[in-house]
Formats: sequence, C-alpha cells, structure tokens
Amino acid sequence: MNIYICVGSSCHIKGSYDIIQLMKEAIAEHQLEDKITLSAAFCLGRCTDGVSVKINDDIVCGVSRESFPEFFKINVLTRI
Repeated sequence: MNIYICVGSSCHIKGSYDIIQLMKEAIAEHQLEDKITLSAAFCLGRCTDGVSVKINDDIVCGVSRESFPEFFKINVLTRI
C-alpha cells in the first residue's frame, strides 16, 4: 500500500506534519512497515479541504489529529 501525505503550504498549515508523525506511529504499532510505503506529496489538489492523504489512488481530505484514529482504521487497516 502506498500512502502519500500532502505537505504543500495549505496542508502544512493545517497540520500535515502531525499526520505524518501519527501515521508513522500507527504503522509501527500495527507492525505494517513491510506493507506500507509512506511518502510526502507536494500538492494533491484539494487545498481547501484540510490535510489530504492519498492511499493508492484514493484521496481522503480533512484528516486531523482528532479524526486520525478513525481515518486509519477505515482507510488503512481495512485495506491491508
């Protein structure tokens, strides 16, 4: 699984680096290092919608620290 987290200006301001850290921690906690490739992306084209995350070919917008646990469960764990 390929996961890209937007680090463009808008997403950066909205906390994309926090999401990267949470994603790293969740990947390690669930021992998914061999199944997930985590990368940064410079713009996913959804600048007004909050932090954007691309999982394979799907883009999920509005990811925050508060919504991350549910986001990870629905969009990552169910796809592994």
